[in-house]
Amino acid sequence: MPTSAPTPARERGAAGEVTGLVVPTAWQRATGRVRGEDPLIGWTASIGIALLALFLRLWRLGSPKEFEFDETYYAKDAWSLLHHGYVRSYVEDANEQILAGQTGGQWKDDPSMVVHPEVGKWLIALGEKAFGMDPFGWRVSAAVAGALMVLVMCRLVRRMTGSTLLGCTAGLLLSLDGLQFVLSRLALLDIFLALFTLMAVTCLVNDRDWFRARLARELTAPVTDGWGPVRAVLWRPWLLAGGVCFGLAIGTKWTALYPLAAFGLLAWLWSAGARRTFGVRWAVLRSAVVDGLPAFGYLVGVGLVVYVATWTGWLVHADQYEEHLSQTQYTTFVSGHCADGDLVVDEKNDDQWPTATEPDAGGLGEVRQSLHSLWNYHQDVFTFHTHFLNCSSHQYASKPSGWLLLNRPVGVAADTGIQPGTRGCDAPAGSDCLRQVLLLGTPTIWWGGIVALLFAVVAWVGGRDWRFGVAVVGTASTWLPWLLYDDRPIFLFYAVVTLPFVVLALTLTMGRLIGPDRVPTRRRTVGVVVSGSFVVLTLLNFAWFWPIFTNGLLTHGEWLDRIWFARWI
Repeated sequence: MPTSAPTPARERGAAGEVTGLVVPTAWQRATGRVRGEDPLIGWTASIGIALLALFLRLWRLGSPKEFEFDETYYAKDAWSLLHHGYVRSYVEDANEQILAGQTGGQWKDDPSMVVHPEVGKWLIALGEKAFGMDPFGWRVSAAVAGALMVLVMCRLVRRMTGSTLLGCTAGLLLSLDGLQFVLSRLALLDIFLALFTLMAVTCLVNDRDWFRARLARELTAPVTDGWGPVRAVLWRPWLLAGGVCFGLAIGTKWTALYPLAAFGLLAWLWSAGARRTFGVRWAVLRSAVVDGLPAFGYLVGVGLVVYVATWTGWLVHADQYEEHLSQTQYTTFVSGHCADGDLVVDEKNDDQWPTATEPDAGGLGEVRQSLHSLWNYHQDVFTFHTHFLNCSSHQYASKPSGWLLLNRPVGVAADTGIQPGTRGCDAPAGSDCLRQVLLLGTPTIWWGGIVALLFAVVAWVGGRDWRFGVAVVGTASTWLPWLLYDDRPIFLFYAVVTLPFVVLALTLTMGRLIGPDRVPTRRRTVGVVVSGSFVVLTLLNFAWFWPIFTNGLLTHGEWLDRIWFARWI
């Protein structure tokens, strides 16, 4: 700390008396590290929680041996990317042939109209490359991503709270959520989206600490006039890493654009707050120029470059898309209406991609041409998402307004009607057994999380605790935008991106209950008992639902004991 930094003052009580507690200076807060917490213990504990999560996710990962829910699209798309460089369409009985071990001859030569970016599918392809085209192979990457989420969660909360115990508690809670657990055992895209989004937010939180520490090193006294350091803080490695992670998140699903925008604004406000702390006047406006513009470059500029790079396979084979998909129903669509659950096209045109009729270019001209085709493809995909799903319905669709309440889980696999005495079924006469995989969050986490989020709003707005702001902004930016699309089939498991912020709110609330004082007090005892009881209750809750998370064999009565509401069927 600079020797000329101001000395800390003693905190005064309501009547002005000195309470004896020392208020740290801006320099001490900016350069302070986690004290009394061994980094080795912190890392060892975090990795231990993550390895436990990985073990649970790998356990009988290949069961059931079938394509569960939308695995039928992404697993085959990933195999096509791996072997052809772009997604091809496939024959009608491809699923049966693949499950029988026959992968040759299942894909056609023409490209498939995929409606999500390709990062998640490339990651699924890594598992298929390592373990083959079978259920374990196409699910193992999701299992690794789920365990990595747990590790990142541990480290994020430890940094925000300075407590290894709270960090590991957050990781444990995340690992015990059914939604995150089941998605970690499926070849769907959402677990990768959640991982990259959480990594990006973690990078921004790290940047907040890095930026404040850098300002403290550059300043020897409060700023009395001017902007504060500018050149010295232009290089922000954690913002760069955040841009890469956001690019990968958007390259998995476009919905990551919302948290990018929200946390980009938050990063600017954090920078402005840091400058104000060190004495800069009009810090918000000045920071918008000297911090906001560079942050935009790091997050949006770098993210855009990464996003486009994830489409390399598509760009290399742009000629295939120009030939086969440059004049689809999405390209020619102008207007339509819903009738009997289907979209009836009222008006269409003869438009096609301009690049489809252009002579093939070479060199940089070919790059420009391919990028132009990719832009046209994005317009078609946007048309699909904004028009062609509005008339659809699905038995497991749910309104996002009820996601935090777990209003409608998704059944991804079911084997019903197993008769007593067959396949291990020991049901009483007149009943039967079944196996099911249900995408359902652990109720204690989500329902307790609602209370914690309400407290987080108060602690952030009223108590000005920036840490709770991460939970509130993360939840709002990953959940509320879905309310704009509740007239189309959307599903509860999309909320897995929101889950880490729910867990963060829970853990920070536990930290408030326990308090910062390590000396045993009545408050600390009550806080430890309440928080510990919640964690134990969550563990028991997760164990109770374990059979319907893992395709376990249940009698019909045992299954009904776990289906608490009719809407869960």
